Amino acid sequence: MPFVDGAVCQCCGVPILGDAYANIEDRCETCHQSPPPWGWGRAAVRYHGQARKLVLALKHGDRQDIAVAAGFWMAQRVKSLITPETVLCPIPLHWRRKLGRRYNQSELLAHEMKRHLGIPVRPDIITRPRATIPLEDATQSERQALLANAFEINPRLRHTDIPQSVVLVDDVMTTGSTLAAAAMCLGHAGVTKINIVVLARVDRND
Repeated sequence: MPFVDGAVCQCCGVPILGDAYANIEDRCETCHQSPPPWGWGRAAVRYHGQARKLVLALKHGDRQDIAVAAGFWMAQRVKSLITPETVLCPIPLHWRRKLGRRYNQSELLAHEMKRHLGIPVRPDIITRPRATIPLEDATQSERQALLANAFEINPRLRHTDIPQSVVLVDDVMTTGSTLAAAAMCLGHAGVTKINIVVLARVDRND
């Protein structure tokens, strides 16, 4: 299993061995030039080989059991960074996609993380009212355009129901556009601490 270890970008979790900015700010060049709308970011595994097979089986193969081990790996990556007031917020699916898949893999991962971290899971904070086409083959600019206004704060929540420290949870991070759109939605709602954790991080040279 290609676990992420060693020096990583503090913002997006990508390995930064040999990166020009690694010894300055512990950020990769991309995050140094264009800081994401969240604080720290971590990934459990690199998205290739056996890890890619596991992610695809969890996401499309109804292998919900994979979330048990994967959630543990993710919890181990962030346990030293979590504070008691933090909540886990899984990236939501549009209702049609969730109906077809029957579950949200990010929500499964968040609930497994909860077992090891002892903090709440809040899938009710943000919603995905508009469907988007699959993003696997889209460029970063195309992803950003497709995800514009893709997320909204749940209109049923009162302002006092919105936590101030949120960790967004997702299965895979490619360009970070999905997480960025969700983070900006939370930021506009007044959330002051936004961080991210993903099961798998796509290497930028893949």
